[in-house]
Amino acid sequence: MNIDWMEILRSIGYATIGIILMMICMFIFDLCVPYNFNKELKEKNVGAGFIIAGIFIAVAIIIRTVIR
Repeated sequence: MNIDWMEILRSIGYATIGIILMMICMFIFDLCVPYNFNKELKEKNVGAGFIIAGIFIAVAIIIRTVIR
């Protein structure tokens, strides 16, 4: 059983880049939209959670497409 360490490191690198890009996109979205999503999430606003989930899913799809 051989372990391909380069493939593991590449996957970790892609995951790290993906998380960083998601955080950057969320920061840009927070700058563009005059709405406090952190406060709304603490108040358990489901609509705000759906918006943030949609952003993360959209960025993940774009990142996956670029990596392939």
